[in-house]
Amino acid sequence: MTDTEQETKNAPGAPTPGDRQSREPGVAPPAAEKVPPGADPEIEQVQPEPQADGEAATIEGDIGELVKIVAQRDEYLALAQRTQADFENYRKRVARDAAQAQQRGVAKLAKELLPALDNLDRAIEAAEDEDPLLAGVRLVRSEITAALSRAGIEEFAPLGCPFDPNQHEAMAQQPVEGAAGGTVAEVYQNGYRMGEAIIRPARVLVAA
Repeated sequence: MTDTEQETKNAPGAPTPGDRQSREPGVAPPAAEKVPPGADPEIEQVQPEPQADGEAATIEGDIGELVKIVAQRDEYLALAQRTQADFENYRKRVARDAAQAQQRGVAKLAKELLPALDNLDRAIEAAEDEDPLLAGVRLVRSEITAALSRAGIEEFAPLGCPFDPNQHEAMAQQPVEGAAGGTVAEVYQNGYRMGEAIIRPARVLVAA
């Protein structure tokens, strides 16, 4: 190589072998790497690595543990609901038993007072209208009857009503003028009841 060729080769702007190759006819320039739409060509695209078997097993174990926790939660919830229902039934039963015990106590007390009321009724029937004690006896009877009424005890005299063996005690049966057969023609002793419970049946005369 002569000195002239060497100077030409090292001169600025002299074509390189690569430039000459790209300009040679029939030789295509290297194809540019395709970049996905919307991707930054200057950022290297990182492909996700396949999931390891150990990580998949860990996830399956976590799912199984979560299923166990949900099952235990449902079991505890059902147990709590059953316990609450049992307690509610117990509370209602205790309240019902307490109410029944109270009613039995009131009924027992009323039975103890009924003979006194009967004696007051006899005294009122035997007394004369001019007797100064009659008003006092009637007042005492009225106060006792009002106290029983406040306790839920009702006095009844079924005069003229059809005879009911569940509420009335027949002391006698005979024809009575003006009374239909099977009805109460006369009340010998008033009856007392608390709601549907009969404390003492009324003693009556039944028309035949």
